[in-house]
Amino acid sequence: MSKACCVAAWLSADKMRQRAARLLRRPTRAGFLPAAVACLGVSAFLTQVTLMRELLGALAGNELVLGIVLGNWMLLAGLGAALGRNVGRLRAPLAVLIVAQALLAALPLAQVFLLRTLRDAVFVRGAEIGVTDTVISSFVLLAPYCLLLGYLLTLASQVLAKREDAAGIGRVYFLDNLGSVLGGVLFSFLLVERLSHFGILYVPAALNLAAAGLLAALAGRWRMLAGVTALAAAAIGVAAVWDLDAVSTAIRYPGQQVVDRGHSPYGNLVVTRAAGQYRFLENGIELFSTDNRERVEETVHYAMAQRPHARRVLLVSGGISGTAREILKYPVEAVDDVELDPRVIEVARRLLPERLDDPRIHVFPTDGRLHVKRSRGQYEVVILDVPDPSTSQIDRFYTREFFAEVRRAMLPGGVMSIALAHEYEGYLSPEMARVLATLHRTLRAVFANVLLIPGGKIYLLASDGELTGDVAGRLEAAGIPTRWVNRAYLAAMLTPGRTAGLQRALAADGPVNRDFSPILYYYQLRYWMSQFRFRFGLLEGALLVLLAAYLVRLRPVPTAVFATGFAASALEVVLLFGFQILYGSVYRQMGLIVTMFMLGLGIGSLGMTRALPRRGRASLVWLLAALALYAACLPLALVGLGRLGAEMTPAASEVAVPLLTLLLAVLVGMAFPLAAKLDFQGIAATASRLYTADYVGACLGALLVSTLLIPLLGVATVCLLTAGLAIWSAGLLTVTSR
Repeated sequence: MSKACCVAAWLSADKMRQRAARLLRRPTRAGFLPAAVACLGVSAFLTQVTLMRELLGALAGNELVLGIVLGNWMLLAGLGAALGRNVGRLRAPLAVLIVAQALLAALPLAQVFLLRTLRDAVFVRGAEIGVTDTVISSFVLLAPYCLLLGYLLTLASQVLAKREDAAGIGRVYFLDNLGSVLGGVLFSFLLVERLSHFGILYVPAALNLAAAGLLAALAGRWRMLAGVTALAAAAIGVAAVWDLDAVSTAIRYPGQQVVDRGHSPYGNLVVTRAAGQYRFLENGIELFSTDNRERVEETVHYAMAQRPHARRVLLVSGGISGTAREILKYPVEAVDDVELDPRVIEVARRLLPERLDDPRIHVFPTDGRLHVKRSRGQYEVVILDVPDPSTSQIDRFYTREFFAEVRRAMLPGGVMSIALAHEYEGYLSPEMARVLATLHRTLRAVFANVLLIPGGKIYLLASDGELTGDVAGRLEAAGIPTRWVNRAYLAAMLTPGRTAGLQRALAADGPVNRDFSPILYYYQLRYWMSQFRFRFGLLEGALLVLLAAYLVRLRPVPTAVFATGFAASALEVVLLFGFQILYGSVYRQMGLIVTMFMLGLGIGSLGMTRALPRRGRASLVWLLAALALYAACLPLALVGLGRLGAEMTPAASEVAVPLLTLLLAVLVGMAFPLAAKLDFQGIAATASRLYTADYVGACLGALLVSTLLIPLLGVATVCLLTAGLAIWSAGLLTVTSR
């Protein structure tokens, strides 16, 4: 090549670089880069919620699983942000942003498909998955998306910066939260009741591909534009040819006909049929099957035999399994069946119309606790057909406060029945014995008499009136026909050995389970974990060592961000937990509460970003002090809401809790951009360091508070510990400023 050609080529390349630089500035001014960053927030929210719902179903999750998954999400995103500390050295950061955003579009769809189809290939079909396997499997599944997401937040801070200062970091933080608000609104009010999980994930995929394609076109990256276009065409083709939800569901349940599948705000409902038997599964857990007469009869007749002439009966959950129809063997006038998920009722009326078609059966699609709270002196028998208290959502039906509400809902001398689903064979492990002793102690704190019946499950009957163990005699006297619960069956169940085993368990007097101190949930988690051999492996050990090393090396300002991240997760869990207790159910309102949290983060970060020139270290100290005061006062606010009365508490909570969430988020959102100014050492390095601290703090807050601290210590102690952490970090800032 001649010298003239080389010079011409160099000049041409230089002109192209100048043109690319101008185009890079143009989309920034036009708002396309900020829109792309907001798309990251939308994508992250929709993907996080969808993947967590899928993982809960695949892993048969309780709050421990939820905490592990959420903790892994935050930890991996923090690691991704840490990996982005050198993005300032990239020669083409916009090109990397375009490619990474296109990858974010495809990854979640592939992750959900692999999770559904490979779950039973990796683990034994039908077997429960232990803690170690939950940590490893969720870590591996989430790693590609979360690492890339955290990296992109740091990269976006570098690309979007107009100058080398902290304002660009605050701007990205605001735009990311704005996208999360939009994602929360889309998910809660539009997508969750209309689309499958794959349908939901097509939305962020389309947004990310559109943003990547537009940025590629504006920057003159034609090859990248062609690649993004090809990826979009492939996604459209897959969606048009294959229903990924139907295909993956069929693979997950081989040998069974999937007769219905759909989503609601409460989970993913799948109904299968095999050998004429229907199975209803929600989030991967079987709700009931249509051929379990023994369970239906035990649930009904142990309680109804105590008051065989009852006129009005309340059944909390399980009516579709056949218990509502079984109650009609007695001369009742009304059976009020309360079912949380209206989709379960809708499908049951279509597939099993005979279960609910009697005019005496009244179905209420609402939360069982909310229905009980609003009832006064109406029922002679209350049957709680709910699962074991393995989640905080279910533990609400096992507390002293709820049992007191049941007592007020019954007529004098009424009977309440509840059961532990443990298959009792005459021996109880120490962990299960503690669960039973705590439940028994809680019932005795409310009712004068408690009777235990060791059937297929352990049934507990409670009343202020008389209770009898002669169930067979009562059924025979009332002329009630049964197939399983008869004199011969009960003689086999009520043997001296089985009864003595229960009495030994009750000798260890347990504490009382309370709404805001759910110790029974903690004991149930211990029982669940005792069924697995916990292996503290290389991954867990490496994570703990890395976490300890990271926390020891934190400087005061990143420590403040760590503290606000911890407080954000911890107190948001407290608010969701409190709302669940006060309002009745958090599921339908969770989207609103989370959206209010994201909105508060956006308001706080935007306001502080604009006020940065006038703020210094003292402002961050005062913010941490305000956060500590908020944490200390939060238990008083929740208790005050609970004392407003049965009619006012739910309505007041529906307004007060979202507003409390907004206030918390504003305080947390103000801290991040201010910390970026105080600890600024270049955009990429500062964004990486602070995003990592924020995510690690949020990881620990979500994991520890939801799975250990609230059940073991109670809400008030958790809030005081959070306040103490904020005060400690404020003290570090004060000392180092002198």
